[in-house]
Amino acid sequence: MERNKCVVKLHDVSIYHTDGSSRSPKSDDELVLSDVNLTVNEGEMVYFIGRVGSGKSTLLKTLYAEVQLLEGEGSVVGIDLRKIKRSEIPHLRRRLGIVFQDYQLLDDRNVFYNLYDVMKATGWKNETDIRRRIDEVLTLVGLDNKAYKMPFELSGGEQQRLVIARALLNSPRLLLADEPTGNLDPVTADGIMRLFREITTKGCAIIMSTHNTALIEQYPARTIMFSKGKISEIDLAASFSE
Repeated sequence: MERNKCVVKLHDVSIYHTDGSSRSPKSDDELVLSDVNLTVNEGEMVYFIGRVGSGKSTLLKTLYAEVQLLEGEGSVVGIDLRKIKRSEIPHLRRRLGIVFQDYQLLDDRNVFYNLYDVMKATGWKNETDIRRRIDEVLTLVGLDNKAYKMPFELSGGEQQRLVIARALLNSPRLLLADEPTGNLDPVTADGIMRLFREITTKGCAIIMSTHNTALIEQYPARTIMFSKGKISEIDLAASFSE
């Protein structure tokens, strides 16, 4: 049977800030976004843009079940976000790649063991397979000669590449990145974007929140604007060419 190429499907979704005590919105829950409809397919690059507090990070958190979906229909990599149990969330996250703003690297372990420990924790057992996969992702992100460096010995761009390598270990169909270039200089940010473009050619979709419209101009892709509690797809490329 052919695999469904849709990795994100949201239909008539509303997202709330909630305490998580109920599977439906309560009167004191704060509405963050409403009427959210979004479909993302394998290999697509999608930008989330909008002001701070417009809901970009909250929607990303909904996609990896950090924020509970209470209203509407939503699925990520085939998993129903309305029906997912707390015990099933680790299974969902193992099928995603997540790149946080803060790198969350293990400072007392070198590059290799930052990846090795994640693989062990997510069920990899064969040492040969583990080492082969680590070699693959480090080569992909351009850190194949840094395996035994400590995180503090890496530049900011190299640390971000390590975070991306970690996110790719389990061959995710979807990578979620929250402001991945926010703390990087323009040259380093450009390298991260070229890496993301290469990742999408391998079939992995990427959803990336950003404030950097210059990057979008250089690497155009679908762009979703967050404003006044709604989302809408916009054609930034057209506005750049005017």
